[in-house]
Amino acid sequence: MAKNGLGVTRPNPMVGCVIVCDDIIIGDGYTSPYGQNHAEVNAIESVKDKNLLQKSTLYVSLEPCNHHGKTPPCSDLIIKSKIPKVVVAVIDEHSVVAGKGIEHLKKNGCEVTVGVLEEECKEINKRFFTFHNKKRPYIILKWAETRDGFIDVLREKGAEKKPNWISNTYSQQLVHKWRSEEHAILVGTNTVIADNPKLNVRKWSGENPIRLILDNSLRIPLDFHVFDGSVETIVFTSSKSLFSDEKENLQIEHIDYAQNVPQQICDILYKNNIQSVIIEGGAQTLRGFINTDLWDEARVFIGNKKFGKGLKAPKIDGAIKSIEEINSDILKIAIPLV
Repeated sequence: MAKNGLGVTRPNPMVGCVIVCDDIIIGDGYTSPYGQNHAEVNAIESVKDKNLLQKSTLYVSLEPCNHHGKTPPCSDLIIKSKIPKVVVAVIDEHSVVAGKGIEHLKKNGCEVTVGVLEEECKEINKRFFTFHNKKRPYIILKWAETRDGFIDVLREKGAEKKPNWISNTYSQQLVHKWRSEEHAILVGTNTVIADNPKLNVRKWSGENPIRLILDNSLRIPLDFHVFDGSVETIVFTSSKSLFSDEKENLQIEHIDYAQNVPQQICDILYKNNIQSVIIEGGAQTLRGFINTDLWDEARVFIGNKKFGKGLKAPKIDGAIKSIEEINSDILKIAIPLV
């Protein structure tokens, strides 16, 4: 149930809640889009006979909040509803919660159990926990490579600006689903100049991610898709040239390209409350994050093509989490070695 909130609850975590009375589920709910009801509120409101709450157990995938934000504290509603037992999967490590919700429930007579399916529920909110614990967004690397290990052909000068597809249409649709789930998408200058991508969600339903563009000397033409104003866009540059006033939805962030670029980007994204980013290229940009150990997951498509020569795909030292076939493609997902 918590996963139903993927891509719409941020900056809040995704939470699922189920209420059980005499071994029967009498209510359930998950976190609404940001600013609306939390999971516990939706679950309690879904119960038709509120009298049953007094002999029920509430199961929730993350500790109930105990502070006033956009909505009142969920712990207060649980206490007001006289729910005697609460089972919590994970303590909310955000500083404004951090055990206070559980403590408040216990002080008011609730029997609280903590740590049931803890790792599974941590996985659901890996973006939220990474952002608050590591002070940076959750970083997903994504690329497609050929059977012989190339990420692109060698582009000739003056060639048409378009993608050189390696993965099949099913994999491409899956990528658009992923884009709808993440807060931002990042690419380097060469990728934008070679492909003129839109970096939006077209083959799936959902919100477009914030576009993040690396462009040290502002080489990308202003008539390219990334500057069309349709999606919030942040450009990372060292150039002092100003052009943001000419374009809608455009933010300029100045960084020092002679220093640790990935770390500077992470610091700026944290400042802008961006919880997750999917990095789609190019090879140089991907290697920058790999070499600085700033990544949490790598999703690699191996297409059914061979180039013979071209731009070599990045290499990572990671543990394979899963391998699956997407029609003619192979999708490998890796995570960093502990």
